[in-house]
Amino acid sequence: MAATKRNAMLIDEAREKIKTTQLVNRLQDHALGEIEMSATQVRSVEILLKKRIPDLAAVTLSGDAENPVEVIGKIEWEQVAPKLLAHVPHTED
Repeated sequence: MAATKRNAMLIDEAREKIKTTQLVNRLQDHALGEIEMSATQVRSVEILLKKRIPDLAAVTLSGDAENPVEVIGKIEWEQVAPKLLAHVPHTED
């Protein structure tokens, strides 16, 4: 049991060490033609990112017919958000 706990801690430490932003930046630089990466390197980054970033393709958005989800633009949101947030109780940290 102690070995299992120790292994879990090592796995967590390894995940912490993965620098997600560095991986994304490197992949972006490759996509923009600023650096060259082999297919193996690109695949490795993909695998590591899948461990750090949830797969959004697996997320489904649903609602009910009486309260449908409404998509609004940034300008409209900026007008509506202050009114909505005014009703949220503010707590001091």
